[in-house]
Amino acid sequence: MAIDWCVGPGVVLDMRFKKSGELITVTDLKTGLEKIRYELKPLDIVMIHTGAGERWGTKEYLEQPGLGRESTLWLVDQGIKMIGIDAWTLDRPFKNMVADFKANRDGRVIWPAHFAGITKEYCQIEKLANLEKLPRPYGFYVSCLPVKIKGGSAGWCRAVALIPGSA
Repeated sequence: MAIDWCVGPGVVLDMRFKKSGELITVTDLKTGLEKIRYELKPLDIVMIHTGAGERWGTKEYLEQPGLGRESTLWLVDQGIKMIGIDAWTLDRPFKNMVADFKANRDGRVIWPAHFAGITKEYCQIEKLANLEKLPRPYGFYVSCLPVKIKGGSAGWCRAVALIPGSA
């Protein structure tokens, strides 16, 4: 993957109003951007703030909204290559995806945000922390360089916000 995907301007979209199991839609993303008066630029690093990171270490941590195929691909179509979330997964909780599958037997409801990457390449960061501590929703940089793992399809990174003018 290109290294310029891993260091760039950061943008936090506040989705804490969404309930666990709900889908974060394209409309939600657009409304979040309008609220902070920001227009995405190619290679921005978008981080979704669900509030889950503040519940780390509790059963409630796994209760979260998540992106779907359409919302993930919309971000990628804006030139976004790195999407992060403060929750267990970029998708909705597995129990919600399973319930949808049982209702309609459509396998596309399982891991739709993850599988969107087959259509259009992007990377995701899960389990971000301290998004609520950032002083503003943009105007900072993010470094999220991955650890290279031979033969791996995933790895970890140390995601760090770099805030100009801070000590």
